[in-house]
Amino acid sequence: MRASRLIALLCLLQARGSMTGAELARELEVSERTVARDVLALAEAGVPVYAERGRTGGYRLLGGYRQRLTGLHRAEAEALLLAGVPGPAGDMGLADAVAAARVKLSASLAPPLRDAPERVGRRFHLDAPRWFRAAETPDLLPELSRAVWQDRAVTAWYRRDGAEVRRELEPHGLVLKAGVWYLAARRGRRFLVYRVDRFSRVEPGAQFARDESFDLAAFWDSHVADFGRSLLTDHIRVRLSPTGLRRLPVLVDEEAARGADASAGEADESGWVTATMPVESLDVAYEQMLRLGPEVEVLDPPELRRRMADAASRLTALYR
Repeated sequence: MRASRLIALLCLLQARGSMTGAELARELEVSERTVARDVLALAEAGVPVYAERGRTGGYRLLGGYRQRLTGLHRAEAEALLLAGVPGPAGDMGLADAVAAARVKLSASLAPPLRDAPERVGRRFHLDAPRWFRAAETPDLLPELSRAVWQDRAVTAWYRRDGAEVRRELEPHGLVLKAGVWYLAARRGRRFLVYRVDRFSRVEPGAQFARDESFDLAAFWDSHVADFGRSLLTDHIRVRLSPTGLRRLPVLVDEEAARGADASAGEADESGWVTATMPVESLDVAYEQMLRLGPEVEVLDPPELRRRMADAASRLTALYR
């Protein structure tokens, strides 16, 4: 465990030149005291690593020092091959680069690991689109991908609410979610999300200064959570059977199911619970509650309860 951490520390210093103890501790998920001990161990082993004090100080390697670290374990080699998933990479126009990298990596592996590409291909396949939806690659994805990699601003025309708007954007990242590509871009001082398939035209511009503090994964997680909450603007009150409560997370939005679960009261003698659930609209709630059938009773609002009663009456007449 410690040997792997020492190698990781050395690789980080080689890649970034200089890092503070706090930065290394965060990357390696250890304490700063552990980092100091590891640096001392490297120095005792003959690695020319030293510490610079002061506000701009940190740990660094003596100028020009490089260590070739070629001893990949099987799991590490397979993980690297897995990182170059060909489908999304091809969509972004990087299929040739990924294929070349896989060939070079395979050629550099020790003989016992030469079967790693075949093992990965047999054990993992990415099929990103949702069920019953054909995969479609947006026409402008490769162009936006180049802008992301080159830190190049774009002038883009985007379809929104039935109209086409012109936007000056600084692309920072691309996200593939359930078969749909999204662009995270800075516009003015804000970071916003755009569906790539809604761009009708893109013109590359000058390079921009990338915000190095921008964390794509953290930004996307926050965006998804905010978007989910923004949709749930109404509430309904329901009674749920044990089966209905169990099936709820499968049939409604995750945020809605979580809200219902958090508000559920004590179960009555038949096991049913009363809960308040956030919903996008009463129309959406009507469709969702129909999926639960006899495992739910809508208590409020009255108009939704009437719609459910009417649906139940028509079902009774249909099956009578």
